[in-house]
Amino acid sequence: MRKKVVSPEHRRTMAKKAVAAKMCSGRAACRFLKLSRSTWRYRRRKPTPEEERLVERLKALSEKHPRYGYRRIAALLRREGWSVGKRHVQKLRRAQGLRVPPTKRKIVRRGRSTGLPTKADHRGLVWTWDFISDATTRGGALRMLTILDEYTRECHVLQADRALKSADVLEWMGKAIAEHGAPEYLRSDNGPEFIAREVQRWLAAHQIKTIYIEPASPWLNGFVESFHGRFRDECLNREQLWTLTEARVVIEDFRRDYNHHRPHSKLGYQSPAPFAATLNAPSLPPVALRAPCAKDGQTETNNLNIKTKRSD
Repeated sequence: MRKKVVSPEHRRTMAKKAVAAKMCSGRAACRFLKLSRSTWRYRRRKPTPEEERLVERLKALSEKHPRYGYRRIAALLRREGWSVGKRHVQKLRRAQGLRVPPTKRKIVRRGRSTGLPTKADHRGLVWTWDFISDATTRGGALRMLTILDEYTRECHVLQADRALKSADVLEWMGKAIAEHGAPEYLRSDNGPEFIAREVQRWLAAHQIKTIYIEPASPWLNGFVESFHGRFRDECLNREQLWTLTEARVVIEDFRRDYNHHRPHSKLGYQSPAPFAATLNAPSLPPVALRAPCAKDGQTETNNLNIKTKRSD
């Protein structure tokens, strides 16, 4: 796509090309391009030695600081004693073809979902996992892995470490599956630990379908984001965690309290673990539908015999 002819210099260049190609005369080219005849006849004067030194210094500063624009280059030149304005520097940079290279847009890696977006309507259907970061009081990094059941809101894993890689993620997922059974779907963002090929193969081998949310859309993973909000507000912002060991103890205590004691408004103010226990409890058959036994028949026969003797 051709650039729009806007500047006088560009118009003069296009007019010269049209005249050189014998497409029209100079007068006609100026009329069509709305170019002044004086601009058409303008010839640049030869730069002075001082201007040549300024251009050389401008090129040297632009090479040394390739991310500096004309404003910062002009400030550096004035600091060195050159009497130049920012528009003058901008004009010289354009004439030399100097510009700040555009920042290359980072290509966001995305995982390939193997399942459709699904809403959890029973226990173990959809799990969600994500990371939350914090730091100890001494400045050490804390990275925590969360694995949550979207239906019961149970927090199966809340593990803290300095760094967690895909192998660590799979280890803790395996422990959660061994204790609670494997989910059918697993929802997550496009973090490198979740879209790694090793993780993809492991989940496929366990027949767990993945649901990856859109990039920069944390609201699509709302269950774990809501949990992280409560976790940060009720635990991380209140505790002073000095060491990694202390952090693990405090965080595990919070997880147990969250699962067994903290009332959850979406569960009718039940805690997640007792709510999940009610789902697993076997339902007792009604008394009226209890199957008769042989003892019941003998009791009825004895009662009939007693009534017959009394009537005799």
